[in-house]
Amino acid sequence: MKLTDTNKLREKRGVNLQKLLAPLALVIVYAFFALFGRNFFSYTTLVNILDSSYYIGFIAIGVTFVIITGGIDLSCGTIMMASTIIGGTAYKTWGWPMWLSLLLILLVSTSFGLFNGILVSRLKLPPFIATLGTMMISLGTGSIVSNVRSATFPARGAADSWFKGIFKYIAPNNASYPTGALVLFGTAFIAYIILTRTKMGRYIFAVGSNKEAARLSGVDVAKWEMMAYVISGFLAGVGGIAFAAAYTTVMPAQGQGFELYAIAGTVIGGTSLSGGAGSVLGTMIGVYIMSVLRAGLPSMNLQAQYQTFFTGIVVLGAVLLDIYRTKKATEVRILTASDRYRQEMLLKISQVQGEEASILRAEMNREYRRLRHEEKAQKAALRKQEKEFEKS
Repeated sequence: MKLTDTNKLREKRGVNLQKLLAPLALVIVYAFFALFGRNFFSYTTLVNILDSSYYIGFIAIGVTFVIITGGIDLSCGTIMMASTIIGGTAYKTWGWPMWLSLLLILLVSTSFGLFNGILVSRLKLPPFIATLGTMMISLGTGSIVSNVRSATFPARGAADSWFKGIFKYIAPNNASYPTGALVLFGTAFIAYIILTRTKMGRYIFAVGSNKEAARLSGVDVAKWEMMAYVISGFLAGVGGIAFAAAYTTVMPAQGQGFELYAIAGTVIGGTSLSGGAGSVLGTMIGVYIMSVLRAGLPSMNLQAQYQTFFTGIVVLGAVLLDIYRTKKATEVRILTASDRYRQEMLLKISQVQGEEASILRAEMNREYRRLRHEEKAQKAALRKQEKEFEKS
């Protein structure tokens, strides 16, 4: 085994450790609220967490595609609600059948996604500005079409409420089963296949890693960048259907802030805001962390303003974590004599066992401390010489 192989093994272990952080954080957060929250550890709370995860989960999966390309989608939340309001208005006011109204939701949301894709990939607008404008346009469009009225979908058990059973099954004994989790996991699995097993996924990662290099390699950057926004728009529509299934009434002003939960969940799950790195599995874990927080904070008797405050802290923490990950990934470390000695000794120790390994480890620790002491003394002497030079 060569020294370079040891370095690669260390890097691989570091990546695996990062992948374990999000699941570990989910377990810790859930355990904390289960211990200290009021009535948090119950089946009802678990179902509520899953219900509130569906629509955020769908738009987060879509946002994952966009962020991997190096972009951002601030409009996914309002697109979801605007398309749902338009679909609800078509059903309630225009008399459309339910299946056609749900299809309209997907059509409207996908159109908004295509609009974002054209602005970013063809017109070369910065993604932040383009999607911010689309956020306002979609918010206004929903209000205009509905005449600033809420859209009401049929209650569970009423006629045309069949789509609600897709996301929650109510048994004859009134027990509820979160079947929407299967739909969300199925969607996540399809997204995983697209990102890891198809040409589209490879090109989306290539665009996010280095757009110019991808273009020089013959990749149609504009096409695949646009596709990422189209997917985000389509999944926003799916999220809107899930929202209508869970809450029945949709208000025109709703949707602002949902994009923050989706983006935070995506970043917590390991997708880099600088593009080129991310996973759907990590996004799903990040979404559930956000959903557990939203359900857990009220169980601690915290009012809405405190919930918003702590959610903002989590969003900032997620961004700072992403900056730290990106910095560590691009950091070039110059190995000192003590580092090289330690790596060589660790390699030797890994090839022996028992008492011989203990002797070598003790020898390594002594010599490593001596070398580190010498390096610190040399650095201190250099700093002293620099100061004397500056004074002269």
